[in-house]
Amino acid sequence: MATIKIDGIDFEVVVEGPPNAPALLLSNSLSSNLHMWDAQASAFAQRFRVVRYDQRGHGRTAAPEGPYSIARLAQDAVEILDALGIARAHFCGISMGGMTGMRLLTHHRSRIDRTVLANTAAHMGPPDLWNARIAAARKGGMEAVADATVARWFTQSFRERAPDRVERVRAMILATPVAGYAACCGAIRDMDQRHAIRAIDAPVLVILGAHDPATTPVAGEAIHAAIRGSSIVSLDAAHLSNIEKPEAFNEAVLDFLR
Repeated sequence: MATIKIDGIDFEVVVEGPPNAPALLLSNSLSSNLHMWDAQASAFAQRFRVVRYDQRGHGRTAAPEGPYSIARLAQDAVEILDALGIARAHFCGISMGGMTGMRLLTHHRSRIDRTVLANTAAHMGPPDLWNARIAAARKGGMEAVADATVARWFTQSFRERAPDRVERVRAMILATPVAGYAACCGAIRDMDQRHAIRAIDAPVLVILGAHDPATTPVAGEAIHAAIRGSSIVSLDAAHLSNIEKPEAFNEAVLDFLR
């Protein structure tokens, strides 16, 4: 692991794989951290220089008070690439990470090659939903939102058959700084990329969770429809499809990046 200072704050970054291989940047969801990619990193690092990082306000990255924006989250990703001397990278982001990826493709196109947008949406309302989550976390800490988050993120059958993996994710949620969670909720609340993504001309794979109640299949299909030439894959999972169906997720991503 390494610490990289960006915009005056410390970011936690992990780099794995051959140093001369094509770079692949992985971007985490809201209220998780770079360890959400543990089931992908070793597989991807056989072919790519894999860069994982804790998004602003998450994991071991600092959590300054907000407001944050999706534009700032995308700029953080660009500056991580700059710090590592990477001119151009493939990208894979899930949920908030996918929102970051859409912004990269519309405002930093020269830095990004093939892109996977997993379990994500170009717009997520209503604002009252996000304001309620912010208020709950500020009043009761991350414990106040953890149970509902886990219920959205995984199907009931997965929660029953893989409690250890679910508990590891729950621990990530509980460890997320309230300030970072609240500020990123605000960034998602204020985001609307539905029009901007129509101009994307990069190779894009959209991954859906067939049972995702957070970023629904309809939201993913809308991204696919807006981005000309994009591909789409549906996995038998809820929101964190990379954890619930890691083998299928890895296969879809690697096939696309080839």
